[in-house]
Amino acid sequence: MQTSDLRKAGLKATLPRLKILEVLQQNKQDHLSAEDVYRKLLDNEEDIGLATIYRVLSQFEDAGLVIRHHFEDGHALFELEQGPHDHLICVKCGKIEEFFDNEMQQRQRDLAQKSGFDLSKHTLVLYGDCQTANCENDTDTKKDSS
Repeated sequence: MQTSDLRKAGLKATLPRLKILEVLQQNKQDHLSAEDVYRKLLDNEEDIGLATIYRVLSQFEDAGLVIRHHFEDGHALFELEQGPHDHLICVKCGKIEEFFDNEMQQRQRDLAQKSGFDLSKHTLVLYGDCQTANCENDTDTKKDSS
């Protein structure tokens, strides 16, 4: 995604938008909160306020450039729009894995059609324990080492 993508979405290529877009592109595999974006910009010595970040992320969402997720913890997380996919989330450590399954996607479309719906978008989130040894996000592991 680049400057021309912003223009196609009807947005001017301002410095804050370009810097926020850059952070999202550098972290394509992550789901970032506005605060995460803010911290990454600060790490890069960029002075963009948190209110501006929230506003730009909302503009990006309205333009279809990013997707906002509200997983079980209630915090808004953003990711670049990369086509249909689903999520696995560890309830212990919060790790998020994306996956795509053609058969599952087709089954969802079939279920919608059978129920008389024209499917425009969907969200499938599966929750479980990730089974990652020494997971850096596992709060139980952190408590044991304290």
